[in-house]
Formats: sequence, structure tokens, C-alpha cells
Amino acid sequence: MTKKGSHKGSIPVVPELLAPAGNYEKLVTAIHYGADAVYLGGKVFSLRAKAGNFGDQAMRSGVEYAHAHGVKVYVTINIIAHNSDLEGLEEYLLRLQRIEVDGLIISDPGILMMAQKTVPGLPVHLSTQANVTNYGSAGFWLEHGAARLNLARELSLTEIKEIRAKVRGELEIFVHGAICISYSGRCMLSNYMTGRDANRGNCAHPCRYSYRLTEEKRPGEYFPVEEDDRGTYIFNSKDLCLLEMLPQLVAAGVDSLKIEGRMKSIFYVGSVVRVYRAALDYLGQLAVLEWRAPELVRLPGELLQEIERTGTRGATENFIKDRPGSEEMIYTSSRMEQGYEPVAVIRQAGVDPLVEIRNTIFIGEQIEYMTRTIGEIPLKITGMADEDGRAMTKANPGNRLFLETSPELDPGETNGILRRKKSRKNAKVATGFSRRRGYSG
Repeated sequence: MTKKGSHKGSIPVVPELLAPAGNYEKLVTAIHYGADAVYLGGKVFSLRAKAGNFGDQAMRSGVEYAHAHGVKVYVTINIIAHNSDLEGLEEYLLRLQRIEVDGLIISDPGILMMAQKTVPGLPVHLSTQANVTNYGSAGFWLEHGAARLNLARELSLTEIKEIRAKVRGELEIFVHGAICISYSGRCMLSNYMTGRDANRGNCAHPCRYSYRLTEEKRPGEYFPVEEDDRGTYIFNSKDLCLLEMLPQLVAAGVDSLKIEGRMKSIFYVGSVVRVYRAALDYLGQLAVLEWRAPELVRLPGELLQEIERTGTRGATENFIKDRPGSEEMIYTSSRMEQGYEPVAVIRQAGVDPLVEIRNTIFIGEQIEYMTRTIGEIPLKITGMADEDGRAMTKANPGNRLFLETSPELDPGETNGILRRKKSRKNAKVATGFSRRRGYSG
């Protein structure tokens, strides 16, 4: 697990950074900002039916693009299957093999057995849905053919270390993104409330709903569970963020760090991936002496500041140190107000790049370019022209245009993202980061 053995004080191997790819554009964005591997779903057998997902041709193109950039692709087949769900599975597995994906993410034992029989050459990664919470369970799945285990999100660092010490297979840990209120995401709430089965890829996300109390003899009267005129979000957890725990996770011998977010925007994917990429690159440069006490290693402050700009519900370290309490929940709304928003994606780099607009912009606005490494280039929009050369003073989402800026955007790269800080009148910047995490805000 380390470059110089497993003794204390050795230099650990920097783990794989695994990013979400809800569609082809997000795959490209994740790779641009530094992912070592991406995970995605096809049109069937995946737990994110509402993500864009990939048809066969799009998946083939995505795999070719990823492999050309030295990035691996894992495909989710992680539904909890009923009999009818198994129809067509063998044919689908063979198609994935022909497309040359690098691994399968599976939670159902029946699907795992079918994969081993049909495509024995494809590695199987066990999904977090399988609820691996102890080394006995970890050993069971490894003995039955899993090459990698995505451990349950309800584990502490101590428990992760204990599992690492007991088993030899690869271990993968979720480090960032949305948290299901149910154990490792096995939730029936959506099924009961809406008829949409979360365990078969169609979650309605009822844990983010606003709830109120009713009394059977007072129909039509609604009472807030807390004093709030919008009701209460009693199941709504803050998002997971283990950025500050990376030194200890790396030292523990974790093989892959996974970011949640196949249904999130390319802005979210790019922003989060580049922070974790920068953090892992920083850790990869540490001297042997510093690894003698990984709990004392501190990441650069700009990484911590930047990750606060990407959160949708604030952040929590969940179970990694202690059992989470009420401070790890958001009781007043389904998400936090965001302080930054994307304005464009570069489609063709140049002094006056061709960009695709994501939010309305005007000449004279201040924006910034998100470089691949942590750091932004402040820019002022000085001119815009459509692809036929006609000057514009305003651009709307979906427009493609040439953007003039001061300074000129010479360092801009194709697939890079431009963003802006929201004005205070339009957005309340509320990070919602838990105090016990030690952020200064």
C-alpha cells in the first residue's frame, strides 16, 4: 500500500481520484480537471435513472476519450434487481466488454455471479449499496470475486483502518457529495411515497422534501415541526466533505477516493474534482518525515476555501470521526444558497475563445477562469460576437459566441469553465460547514 513498505513513516501511494460522469460532457469535464477514473451508468441497470446516462454509442465514445487521456471507466450495474430486471443483462454485459470498459460496479449477488460467468475478465467493484461495514463482510465479498469494495459511508476512520489491516483487496471510499439518510443509500421512502423505487434507480429524493405535522382530526391543518413557515427538512443531511481527512485516508491505504454527483452540473464536477486533484498532488509531494504523523498534515488554506464555493448543502464529515448529530443536518431548506455560478464553457481555446453560455452575461461583467490547478484568472468582459461576427451586448444560456476579455484569455483551455461570484442581492453566501470540522468559514 506504500511506496516504501507498510511501516510507519513510509510514503503512501496516492490513491485514484474517481469522479462522476452523468453524461458525456461531465465525463470530459471530470477528465479535464484531473480525474484518474470516472464512473457512469448506461440506460439500464443503474441507480441514477434521472442522470443523462449513456447509450451504447455515447459510452463507446466516452471510453475512447477517457482511454486516450489515460483515464479508466467503470460502469454502474448497481440496482437491487427483481426477476424482471435480469432480462437482457447477459447481452448488456457482453456489450460492455466489447466497449472495453475497465470495471463493473455491482451490489446484487445475483448480478455479480452473472457477471463472473458472462464476462470473467471484467473486474467487479462492489457498490456502497452492498453495505460493507466490517472486515468479515469485506472478506466475504473479496472471496466471492469482488476486486474492489466501496465501503459503507457510515464508517469511522478507525473502522476503515481495521478493514484495511484485515483484507488485501482494493478499498474505495466516498469522500465528497450527497448523503442518503438511509444506510448506504438503501432507502424505501421514495417507493412508499411516490412509487419510484430508489433501489432500482428512480429515487424521488424525498429526504430533501419539506415536511409538516398533521393531526387526523384536523384535516388541512399543517403544523411545522420547528418554528419555520416553510416546514422542516427533517431528513436532509448536509453533503459529505472529507477533504481535511485526506492525509489520514491516504495513510490508511485507501485505493480510491470517490466523488458523488452523476446528477450534478459540470460546474460542480469540475470544481470539486480540481480541488481534490490539487489536494492529492500536494500530498504526493510530502516528504517521508511528514507522513510519520498524517493527522498533523494540513492542506493549503486555498483548497479549503475553494471547496466551500462548491457545496450545495453545506458540508459534514459524517461518521469519519464521530457519530453525526443534528448539526450535520439542514432543517430549514433543501439546499444552501450558492455563492458562485458558471457563466460559460470554453469550446475552442484562443485569445478570444469560443464559449457556450450557461448563465446570462453582459459586457462589462467581472468573471473568472477556473484553471486546472487551484487558482482563478480574474477577467472583465470587454466584447462579445456571435459565430457570424455580429457584436453582442448580452448573451443567454445556450448561445455560442467569441468572448473578448481583459486581460486576454491566452491560458484558457478547451473544456475549461468560466464562473462569477453572485452579487449579495441575488445570493446569500451560506457555507453551512459544520463547526466541528474546524473551518474558519
